[in-house]
Amino acid sequence: MFREKIATNEIYHIYNRGVEKRNVFLDDDDYYRFIHDLFEFNDTAPAIDLYYFLNKKQNREVGLPEIERAPRKMIVELIAFCLMPNHFHLIVRQKKENGITEFMRKLGTGYTNYFNKKYRRVGALFQGKYKFIRLASESHFIHIPYYVHLNPLDLNFFEWRKKELKDYKGAIKFLENYRWSSYMDYAGIKNFPSVTQREFLLEFFGGPKKYRQSILEWLKNLDIEDSKEFILE
Repeated sequence: MFREKIATNEIYHIYNRGVEKRNVFLDDDDYYRFIHDLFEFNDTAPAIDLYYFLNKKQNREVGLPEIERAPRKMIVELIAFCLMPNHFHLIVRQKKENGITEFMRKLGTGYTNYFNKKYRRVGALFQGKYKFIRLASESHFIHIPYYVHLNPLDLNFFEWRKKELKDYKGAIKFLENYRWSSYMDYAGIKNFPSVTQREFLLEFFGGPKKYRQSILEWLKNLDIEDSKEFILE
């Protein structure tokens, strides 16, 4: 089956879920570990995994080991992310040839090894190769970050996809307290600021305050059909 070659300096929406739709995050430590890996594996240098091996859990900003290290040489720009119990979404720009391929290989292998060891299981954790689609137009940039960041509403406000949501204030408050996403950092609430490179999208949307306002407006005027061409499920 033909698979489009990923181009350097282009931005992609990437998606994958657990094999047989199984949950791949079972507790808070699993989410922290994956977010730690999003940071640690985005480097040309070999990964340092001292955070979990030395049990340095006091730094919950990103799960980074409090050690001296050389500046990272990132292979991708991780623009945004959202983790859900059985899947994840990433918005990524490739910075070097085969950067996304390298990053996703390290991320998938590293997290699967951690998960299988912790839960005493064997075999693949994710459902085959990750899916991706290039964000090629302004409409993509208008819709897809909102869609990615609104995914957690499926947990408590599942009616949002059917345009039946009534409690918009409660929905936004839920997003502002959902830690396993880059939304809080985009909304100006410090969560995992070291993990993502937000300058491009924040400039595009006009800063954190305008991003908060515009995601609410998008939610109120939601039409999933407008976004289906670049939504990966």
